[in-house]
Amino acid sequence: MDKGYEKERFEMLGIKVSVAKRFRKFSKKLSKSQSMTLLLMLDFFEENGISPNENIGPNMQTLESKIKKRIDAVIAIIKDIEKHHDKPTTAMLQSLFMEFEPKEKKLLLEKEPQKNKVQFEEKRNSDNQL
Repeated sequence: MDKGYEKERFEMLGIKVSVAKRFRKFSKKLSKSQSMTLLLMLDFFEENGISPNENIGPNMQTLESKIKKRIDAVIAIIKDIEKHHDKPTTAMLQSLFMEFEPKEKKLLLEKEPQKNKVQFEEKRNSDNQL
């Protein structure tokens, strides 16, 4: 039985034989009872505001085009924010940091003494005296 509808009684509907056969096949595909299948169909049409007389194709296409337009609008807003807010702010911050960067000073490095070379030499007289 259908959950929540066990105590309800059945009602007869006047349906053509070909339509009833088709509906029974559809119910078996969904693995639902005929009552629950019909209830699901009614809920679907009511929730989505779709009439069975309308073709869903154009509705889906218009919905898709509306979504694409909104996405394009969001992209345009983000690009505008980047252009007018982020880039100028970033440029100002970079210019501030450039002003306060210390200038690089050249370091005075002491040359290492070479091996086998005498750093200090004695001064020799012309008389060869030590």
